[in-house]
Amino acid sequence: MQSSNRRALGSGDGSESPGDHRQGHGLAFDEAPADVRYDDPWYDALASAWAEAGASAAPTAPPPATGVPAARRAHEDAAAAEVYLEVQRSEAFREVRGRYRRFVAPATAGFLLWYVAYVVAATTAPGLMARPVAGAVNVALLAGLGQFLTTFLLTWAYSRHARLRRDRAALELRWDTQELTRGARGGAS
Repeated sequence: MQSSNRRALGSGDGSESPGDHRQGHGLAFDEAPADVRYDDPWYDALASAWAEAGASAAPTAPPPATGVPAARRAHEDAAAAEVYLEVQRSEAFREVRGRYRRFVAPATAGFLLWYVAYVVAATTAPGLMARPVAGAVNVALLAGLGQFLTTFLLTWAYSRHARLRRDRAALELRWDTQELTRGARGGAS
């Protein structure tokens, strides 16, 4: 196996660490400050060590949280939860959600009706579906291609509707929510 700098991994006297293979990529894992805390839920300690298969680099647990006591953090989280409930009860949130539902419900019903009609026609009216339209092209082929066309048109209509009718309001709502949450947590983000 080779690293990105074209040297074979594990070649040499075996004194290389996984951090030696990352030349020019900032601090090596072993050189990172000890007080760094990763709050990212997707953070994987194994991935951070850049350990290769068979390497003996054992992952280390992140250092314990410092700074905010647990009771204060619980209070801040409760305040942030209250902010989200307040936003959910707001008229702006109901409007964004209503616009979404007013588009999605009829679009989904229409598409499912069209799909079921195609399947039912294909199974109960084979004579109709086999009727030639132009050369080897028949009604069933056109209806099947229409299913694909409908999918693309529905995707386009949904993205257009979201862009014109919901995205700006949803982004403003998200911004306001983040500002309120930040304020509820005492200015810390």
